[in-house]
Amino acid sequence: MEELRKHQVSLRGASAREISRDALLEKVSLEREHRNYARKAASASIYIQKVWRSYNETRKVAIKFQDEWESLVKNPAEFMTGELVSSSVLRPFIFFITCLSIRPQKILARELKCMQTCFGILLESINSTDSKKNICSLIVDMAEQRRTSMYQMQKLISLCSFILSECDTSPAGSQDIVVLTSLALRLVVVLTDLKSWKIVNDENIKEADAAVKNLVSFMGSCRSGLYASLRRYISRLDVCFSPKGKSIVQTDDKFLISASAVTIAIRPFSLTTFNMVDCSKFEVHSAAEQYCLYLLTIPWLTQRLPAVLLPALKHKSTLSPCLQLLLISKDEIVRKMPDIDQSSMDCSLNVVPPVGWALVNIIALTAGSENEFLHSEALNQGLQYASYAHVVIILADNLLAWLHNTGWNEKGNQNLGNDGPYEPSVSMQENKTATVSLQTSFTDLFRPVSQQWHLKKLLEISKVYAHTDETKILPPNNLESLENLRLLDIAYFYSYMLRIFAAFNPMIGPLPLLNMLSFTPGFLGNLWGVLESSIFHGNRHTFGDASHSRSKVSGKKKQVIDKKLKQAGNDGVSKWANVLQKLTGKSQVEVDFSDPADDDQVDEDAFDIWDVESLRHGPQGISKDMFCLLHLFCATYSHLLLVLDDIEFYEKQVPFTLEQQRRIASVLNTLVYNGLSYSVGQQNASLMDSAIRCLHLIYERDCRHQFCPPALWLSPARRSRPPIAVAARTHEVLSANIRSEDAVVGHSMGSVITSMPYVFPFQERVQMFREFISMDKVSWKMAGEVSGPGSRSIEIVIRRGHIIEDGFRQLNSLGSRLKSSIHVSFVSECGLPEAGLDYGGLSKEFLTDISKAAFAPEYGLFSQTSTSDRLLIPNAAARFLENGIQMIEFLGRVVGKALYEGILLDYSFSHVFVQKLLGRYSFLDELSTLDPELYRNLMYVKHYDGDVEELCLDFTVTEESFGKRHVIELKPGGKDVCVTNANKMQYVHAMADYKLNRQILPFSNAFYRGLTDLISPSWLKLFNASEFNQLLSGGDHDIDVDDLRNNTRYTGGYSEGSRTVKLFWEVMNDFEPKERCMLLKFVTSCSRAPLLGFKYLQPSFTIHKVASDTPLWAAIGGSDVERLPSASTCYNTLKLPTYKRSSTLKAKLRYAINSNAGFELS
Repeated sequence: MEELRKHQVSLRGASAREISRDALLEKVSLEREHRNYARKAASASIYIQKVWRSYNETRKVAIKFQDEWESLVKNPAEFMTGELVSSSVLRPFIFFITCLSIRPQKILARELKCMQTCFGILLESINSTDSKKNICSLIVDMAEQRRTSMYQMQKLISLCSFILSECDTSPAGSQDIVVLTSLALRLVVVLTDLKSWKIVNDENIKEADAAVKNLVSFMGSCRSGLYASLRRYISRLDVCFSPKGKSIVQTDDKFLISASAVTIAIRPFSLTTFNMVDCSKFEVHSAAEQYCLYLLTIPWLTQRLPAVLLPALKHKSTLSPCLQLLLISKDEIVRKMPDIDQSSMDCSLNVVPPVGWALVNIIALTAGSENEFLHSEALNQGLQYASYAHVVIILADNLLAWLHNTGWNEKGNQNLGNDGPYEPSVSMQENKTATVSLQTSFTDLFRPVSQQWHLKKLLEISKVYAHTDETKILPPNNLESLENLRLLDIAYFYSYMLRIFAAFNPMIGPLPLLNMLSFTPGFLGNLWGVLESSIFHGNRHTFGDASHSRSKVSGKKKQVIDKKLKQAGNDGVSKWANVLQKLTGKSQVEVDFSDPADDDQVDEDAFDIWDVESLRHGPQGISKDMFCLLHLFCATYSHLLLVLDDIEFYEKQVPFTLEQQRRIASVLNTLVYNGLSYSVGQQNASLMDSAIRCLHLIYERDCRHQFCPPALWLSPARRSRPPIAVAARTHEVLSANIRSEDAVVGHSMGSVITSMPYVFPFQERVQMFREFISMDKVSWKMAGEVSGPGSRSIEIVIRRGHIIEDGFRQLNSLGSRLKSSIHVSFVSECGLPEAGLDYGGLSKEFLTDISKAAFAPEYGLFSQTSTSDRLLIPNAAARFLENGIQMIEFLGRVVGKALYEGILLDYSFSHVFVQKLLGRYSFLDELSTLDPELYRNLMYVKHYDGDVEELCLDFTVTEESFGKRHVIELKPGGKDVCVTNANKMQYVHAMADYKLNRQILPFSNAFYRGLTDLISPSWLKLFNASEFNQLLSGGDHDIDVDDLRNNTRYTGGYSEGSRTVKLFWEVMNDFEPKERCMLLKFVTSCSRAPLLGFKYLQPSFTIHKVASDTPLWAAIGGSDVERLPSASTCYNTLKLPTYKRSSTLKAKLRYAINSNAGFELS
């Protein structure tokens, strides 16, 4: 209580109440604020009253002046001299018009009539040849009159600009304002044209010329408001996209207004030329700045104006100063663009910013209008095209920055950034439709850029500066460099264009641009030349066979290398162990950190050759110049690879030799791996997308016909590759947690496995695949969905003679429940149940037998390719079979079950079919793996030198099934379209597309549905087509006897030193490969060895002793055991009698493995 009283102030005598000191101070402060506010409010009120009284008095005076002026102009004879026109007519007119029209920003009918009268009087005076009657004589007279008259003329120009801004030439606009605007612009044209001054003579021509230049200079300044008014006027004009409509010359007042407006807009540019060396001489700086800010940012500028007026806007005297100003003051100009008045614009500037419209308008004005862009003569002759290219680069860079800042990505999508689900309203959907339409028409304005003559023109100019070192990154930003044009600048130009096309036209993207770039002769080669010099620093040594020959490395050096590798491997393990610990919450001791598979087959130097040092930090470690070069190269080359056939790639080696192809692959492989590993951001997404696409196409071609050494693909990840368990679990966790729209930003080891799994050796990927399945089995068992062997397994009864029908009937409807164990009971062809308990062996036998029967060509679901390896492909006639599509879907589940359980099957699919299962599109060059004869015929058509019409081809293909012929059109109306030299490329690719994609699509989709019921698509993408077949059918068609021997278990009294066991291994070595495979199938029900070796065969391969006593007389007579060997596929056990001689053992084994029986032999 005492403490509280210390903070109180007694106010006894004034009040009996006591308050604290803090409350008193707060009360006083509030009262002070109230008094200050009241004082400011009173001052503001007084000021407002003062301004209002002033405005009211001024308006009264202006109305009085207007009344007197209207009475005065009724008798024009009273002011026939120029001096009277200036003092009695023009002076009061400017005063009351400024007060009554310009300040309120509206033109009433009375003021409009006054303006028409005044402009008529002025034009009559200017056209008079009598110097006393001509008002222009005052401008060339004494200094005092000259200043007054100049001020009046400037005010007139401002007034005419204001009238132009209010003019509306649409049908809804007033015809009176159109007539007034035409009269006002005519007055400005006359005032700023020395030839229109009738009183000019030799004595006053110097003063008159100076006066005209003064007016023109004022007109080009921001004080006149001319360009802002012209912007508002042009923005009201209709947009005409038809070249025919634009070519019609109008003769009415609307056309005269447009023509006059353009005339006075470009008149300030005639004052002087621009000198980049001495910027002080740039007298048209203000006009060029106004032109850039107000005119070039008008949406569809060239589509709004009549075509006959465009040459004036695109003339080099007009456009060059603007381009040069943008080069010098780029930051200032671009910063001002968003601040200009946009009130007269529609939604165009919300979808495309002013810098975007400035970009397309400069391209349209420089490279030709819409009806001229097909001709190279459309280029503006005499213009500095190096400046044009640099300006386009600057504006495109700013447009891309705007897209990034507003949340638009380069695929035409907008990142809204909200956490919850986004549901657009109906109005928003309508706006989206309008936005897409506007974006499409916006990209149409870039059409000159996608013409080959445009690129050739720039390349031709760049040859002049070919002596410039292209490898210099980030050249100095000086005036001299802005006047030069290098290949690097062209790379910037088209790299930005590709990204803009992709962002604003997501439907077709940059396809027109890529078509042009890909087929421009020499362009890709020049790009790669600059890249190669920059990346490898001029080191062009040949290293094609580096991976096939081992270097001689000293012992000391080898120790250093091994030490570095070990350290790097430990660092990689720790890094990904920490990642997994954060994602799963498990400690490091709970995870198996087994070392990756040994890569001792390839020496360290071979790896180093293919691991490009300058790209080891991904896109973040390269310069902006290198970024653009790589982006343009990858996008262009990936597009060309789609249509490049194997003859061109391998035999003719165009556009690159195979050695160059290996270098390109090593560059992209290093870039992509490190880009994915270092978590690149959205700003690098365009480069990563194009690089990944290009790398995939090169890798897939290498998979079909190898031209790269294996070390090339493995080299980037050799030091930082994580253990298999860590990589697999990290990938699964990231796949479950990261949403698809975050995939670009969330690059990590998970996306490395998805995008480029081949950096892991095949053996490691097989281990990773098995790890994925192990994790899946654990999760399904925890959820109670999958049951192991026992009472909860799926029991089926299969008749030997109806294995396909019984399997389809009992298993097809199970879907993903096939992940559970299957208990199979066989019924022999005699109708008797076969002996044996199924602990996995019989189910393996069932899967093997059903696949063998169903995939046989005579069954009709699948056929064999015409290649030498006779691979399986869906039969086109399967659609006509009963339940044909459903049967193929069921076979997908059978294959999925085999992969899920690690069971090997004895067949392989066509490369093209597997590509569909892996979610990849097939292109022309892959046809050689499916139908070599058709591929050769199509190549003949493609490279045919004569007239293709002589071959009598059309856009159809004929198929025959069950004796009936079916004609299929490759495109609508194809039977009526003949193949000509003009469309032969379209025919070749249409035929290839039908054979590779359209024909097998229904079957591949059905097979895919069944397969993915058990196997996740992301697991399948670990492998290419050849590796998928290897995963399915095992390794070579032989058995590693030593590996089998090292992983064999002996029971029943046998040991490794037993006589019969030794005889068995001798016989195994003597067997043919086919016989060894048959023996393996006899014991395990599968003829192929596990991909990871017999170490992973579960249960282990076992040889069990079967005691067989031979009678004494038989042994003396040379006889041996008569009993046959038998097998227990449930336990992978060979029951081997105690044979005494090798010949007997071999004969009995051969009989047993050819009998197609197991338990019965017991």
